[in-house]
Amino acid sequence: MRYLSQLIWLLLLPVQLWAQSPHGDNFNIKCEVCHSPEGWQLVEHSKFDHDTTGFALKGTHESVACRQCHVSLVFSQAPTNCNACHNDIHENTVGQDCDECHNTTTWAVTDIMEIHLRSRFPLTGAHTMADCYDCHKSISLMRFDPIGIECYDCHKEDFMATTNPNHVASGFSTECTDCHFINAVNWASEGFNHDFFPLTEGHAISDCAACHQNGVFTGLSTECYSCHAQDYNNATDPNHVTAGFSQQCQDCHTTHPGWSPATFNHDDFYPLTGAHANIANDCLKCHANGYSNTPTDCYGCHKTDYDNTTDPNHLAANFPTTCDDCHTDVAWKPATFDHDGQYFPIYSGTHNGTWNSCSDCHTNSSNYAEFSCIDCHEHDKTSTDEHHREVSNYVYNSANCYACHPNGRAED
Repeated sequence: MRYLSQLIWLLLLPVQLWAQSPHGDNFNIKCEVCHSPEGWQLVEHSKFDHDTTGFALKGTHESVACRQCHVSLVFSQAPTNCNACHNDIHENTVGQDCDECHNTTTWAVTDIMEIHLRSRFPLTGAHTMADCYDCHKSISLMRFDPIGIECYDCHKEDFMATTNPNHVASGFSTECTDCHFINAVNWASEGFNHDFFPLTEGHAISDCAACHQNGVFTGLSTECYSCHAQDYNNATDPNHVTAGFSQQCQDCHTTHPGWSPATFNHDDFYPLTGAHANIANDCLKCHANGYSNTPTDCYGCHKTDYDNTTDPNHLAANFPTTCDDCHTDVAWKPATFDHDGQYFPIYSGTHNGTWNSCSDCHTNSSNYAEFSCIDCHEHDKTSTDEHHREVSNYVYNSANCYACHPNGRAED
């Protein structure tokens, strides 16, 4: 019996050895997924889903023979990194992540612009049309050794050779972007970045020498007067010199549309509104004696109007010189004195339309604080006394009339 069991074990040993998978101990896919029972050959259309391995076969990888990647029959030993199968012709100058530039559809690079956008130096302007080898001048054309990304690194020869203006003699900065746009389509002056002093409107000039004389491009003042002193000195309407105008030209002038007309903002000093707007173009109306210390109060300009007014006579009546108490800047006449609100209603109530001039009530033209009530009404002292017999402290005079009848009504 013991010999029988040993015989059976010897007979089964080759079967056990033959049944062990050559694909590794952890390979648990059924044999019929890939193999045919006739001759153990591979099935032409295998049911095996390579996506389940974490390495999907896409593009040209779909047509690659299994043994090209799976050199060993232990499939788990196959590497998934590109350079395990593909030689690095760039000699590790761009890293080992091939899919940064390549894809499984074609080995050729078709999106260089997008690749550069993810790099240290995006391609803009004229750089979008540059040949790769203009910048990447490695010994091997397939090497992309890191190069400088500063403009001067590539454009040193341009800097040294430029004569209009001469960059070296002028001591220009080698920070090319101080003057040139990185997205310009050429190196010429139309791509020049003059943002430190915008050349717009009236300053849109193409002749550098108009400002930069004698080839000097450094230390030039940005103050208007430094270039426009002659314009300032020759101006006659108004004469800037005799008027003692500020030399801060930008207070009145802009680059749009040019040196004239000036765009002086009079509102910063004295708004020209109402009737004053009509003299905005005739500065001498107010500035006949110059532009400094010009009064901003009404009386300062309208003294003559005040002195010559006779209805009422402002001077004789000793009216206050605060003209805006009665007048507005819309017009000098009519006055807008609020007689009803401040004193006695003459534009409303029973007195509206019953008088012709101020002197009807203000009989003393030299003192408008005085007024007369009893000279206008059709009654005499006798009849008035009779009507006020029962009124205590009654006196027949204008001051007492006003004290009892401040609104001009009998019932008051």
